[in-house]
Amino acid sequence: MTGNLLFAIKKLRYGDILTLPNLEVYAGRVTCIMGESGAGKSTLLKMMNKMLSPDKGEIYYKGTSLEDIDSIQLRRKVIMLSQTPLIFPGTIKENLHIGFKLTEKDSVGDEILEQAIHKMHLEKELNEDSGNLSGGEKQRLALARVLLLEAETYLLDEPTSALDEETELKVLGNFITEVKKKQASIIMITHSKKAIDHFGEDMIDLAQLQE
Repeated sequence: MTGNLLFAIKKLRYGDILTLPNLEVYAGRVTCIMGESGAGKSTLLKMMNKMLSPDKGEIYYKGTSLEDIDSIQLRRKVIMLSQTPLIFPGTIKENLHIGFKLTEKDSVGDEILEQAIHKMHLEKELNEDSGNLSGGEKQRLALARVLLLEAETYLLDEPTSALDEETELKVLGNFITEVKKKQASIIMITHSKKAIDHFGEDMIDLAQLQE
């Protein structure tokens, strides 16, 4: 594999959950992380976002150790979305705007907000109460929110787990298309073989890598 190096991991250890030798993730790609439950997939994503720190070893982002990057600055460039996304009280529009506030980025108009939720197949009005959304609708709202922030890298932890297969492929397809337009990168955990087959460009199998 050749290309610009996004993440480089050197002899990483986190408790008895994760032990990795050298691992490289390349920019501009859709990288899928695979492994059984408990293999450390979510733990690895959280360390890439500095939500967790390794006991040993080092993680580099674009050639700089995460230890030397301010956590807040990193998370404005490397956005993580968990399987159960945080949805705030209020309308869909307010939830979309919160992303801009948290990352201190300029907000956008309603037309762009509407385009974002429709691309994620969330057929709702901006003034609807987010508290009435189903689990799958909340996942789509969260995907729209992070998509609007135009990050360098997206860390997605089973972002479409509550969706049926057909909708999942449509939503992920649209999300990846938009991210590719911005030449950004995706590192994604998914248990969907179809999603991996459709969209995965690079694969990380933690079971094969663990020492």
